[in-house]
Amino acid sequence: MRDHRPSHAAVHDAPHAHPHHPLTARLARAVVFVALLVAWAAVAAALAVPAAFAAPSPPVVVMTVNGAIGPASADFIVRSLERAARERAPLAILELDTPGGLDTSMRQIIKAILASPVPVATFVAPGGARAASAGTYIVYASHFAAMAPGTNLGAASPVQLGVGGGGGGGGGFPGGPPGAPETASGASAPHADDNESTEARKVMHDSAAYIRGLAQLRGRNAAWGERAVREAVSLSDEEARDQHVIDLIALDPADLARQLDGRTVTTTAGTLRVATAHAPLEVVAPDWRNRFLSIVADPNVALILLTIGIYGLFFEFANPGFVLPGVAGATCLLVGLFAMQLLPVNYAGLGLVLLGLACLIAEAFLPTFGVLGFGGIVAFAIGALMLMDTGAPGYGIPIPLIAGLALGGAAFVATVSSVALRARRRPVVTGAEAMVGATGEVIDEGLRPDPRPGHAALSTGWARVHGERWRVACATPLAAGSRVQVSSRSGLTLTVTPLHGAAHDKANEKGEHS
Repeated sequence: MRDHRPSHAAVHDAPHAHPHHPLTARLARAVVFVALLVAWAAVAAALAVPAAFAAPSPPVVVMTVNGAIGPASADFIVRSLERAARERAPLAILELDTPGGLDTSMRQIIKAILASPVPVATFVAPGGARAASAGTYIVYASHFAAMAPGTNLGAASPVQLGVGGGGGGGGGFPGGPPGAPETASGASAPHADDNESTEARKVMHDSAAYIRGLAQLRGRNAAWGERAVREAVSLSDEEARDQHVIDLIALDPADLARQLDGRTVTTTAGTLRVATAHAPLEVVAPDWRNRFLSIVADPNVALILLTIGIYGLFFEFANPGFVLPGVAGATCLLVGLFAMQLLPVNYAGLGLVLLGLACLIAEAFLPTFGVLGFGGIVAFAIGALMLMDTGAPGYGIPIPLIAGLALGGAAFVATVSSVALRARRRPVVTGAEAMVGATGEVIDEGLRPDPRPGHAALSTGWARVHGERWRVACATPLAAGSRVQVSSRSGLTLTVTPLHGAAHDKANEKGEHS
């Protein structure tokens, strides 16, 4: 077969045709695929970065208060709510177990709850806990109210308001029946003292109106809240839920946060929807400031600090330059006075306590031989008994403590008095009085009648007394070497009397030596 090849002219004359390159096309498609893959990865990374670096959801703040409501617990709750607001917490849970407390501290807590932008759920827990008296008011003021199984609340009758304490303020809510009981209609029983009856009615009506206003604000059972104030009634957890006093029953704070998820509530920040389904729980513990307040705000500690402070200053004044008692005493006294201004103090009782301590100190400087001291002990004991102007639980001073401090003061007085009596019985060893009763020996030429007119009845001369040369006068003449005893002193002249037998003994001694 003959091979046909086109000529060069035909090749040049043929139209231009695009050659086919399979490798180049594949490379182009690979580049496009890689570009699309890079673009998809960039978009995915851009979407994933905000989720990865987004701040975690704020936790639910849990506060635990166990004990009487006082300045320390009020400061702890107020500061914890401020922290929850700063962290934008979805919910703040107040786990409460209290027998009651001070009126001023309770109202401080309620004001903080009402002003909180974060919803507050008061949770009476754990099982066996109670929210008596002041705790009932706090439950009514909260945005949500819950109880654990086996708990109770109520008995919100006021017992005493800090009238005697003046500016100290602070009524007591011990959770017992009121001193002036009233019926549910508000009629009070007759009293012998009209002023006391009027005072009791004023306190009762004010407390009833306060809890009724809180109930109306939160949509809770106002009628039962007023009965809790006027009749000191209480409810269990199931009864409280059935009577719309609380919102729900929960097992623990985590269960409470789960049940409250999705509910709407109105706070100072507006209407909010609680989102706590996936929020962690953050338990807030008291810091050093709260622990310090809880210690010094104890009336027992405050009274002990006052006593130590007064005694410390006494020892510093009695021993100037020792420094340590003065520094410790001044510190204890100032801290004790700081604690007193936090508590509902009866100033008459405080005055008696300070008067008693002052009498105990004065006993060490004045020669009363125990009169001032034991009077101070009586004043101190009476003042300590009436020091706290409230019937709130946890704020009374126990009798054993008062007795112990009084016995310590009695021991101090007894010690000081015994030292003073022993010092009084000791002979005088310095000064002019120290010469009386001293013995000496006649020297020189003995005692001869005084030649001066009017002094013939006295014999004068010189004698050695206490190793010193004294001019002496005696009613009888005495020879040198006679022993004499000083009976009085007049200026630089001593009046002496002879010691009988002393001269004879002296002469015998001289004869033996010779």
